[in-house]
Amino acid sequence: MDNNKELGIGQVAERTGLSVHSLRFYEREGLLLSTRITRDKGGRRRYSLADVEWLGICTKLRASGMPTAQIKQFAELVRQGPGNERERLGILHEHQRRVAAQVSQLNDCLELINWKVDVYEQHLEQGTAQYLWTGGR
Repeated sequence: MDNNKELGIGQVAERTGLSVHSLRFYEREGLLLSTRITRDKGGRRRYSLADVEWLGICTKLRASGMPTAQIKQFAELVRQGPGNERERLGILHEHQRRVAAQVSQLNDCLELINWKVDVYEQHLEQGTAQYLWTGGR
């Protein structure tokens, strides 16, 4: 694929799974690496493949719960170029800790759900499901 190829907003929406509205939001909020998305002669937005790749990173950060303000800060540091890698790493470490804590909580929840599923399956198999939550047997 040609690395200099530019894509229209519809093509980017299709590749990233983001809506056109979301793409405009990302641009307006300064979450993209490009400070300005180029436009063709007709005024239509044109995105580089690097923009599309960065959007993939942004969507994963958002999906994992990183606040928009923190993604914006991270993007600003990346745009500044070399020399601030420790700051970027600090942002990523902080988010990594938050996500790890969320995963741990979800694993605890999953354990309980798995246990309850087993209980219900056993009771249904034994024909004793009517006694669940009734204080009987």
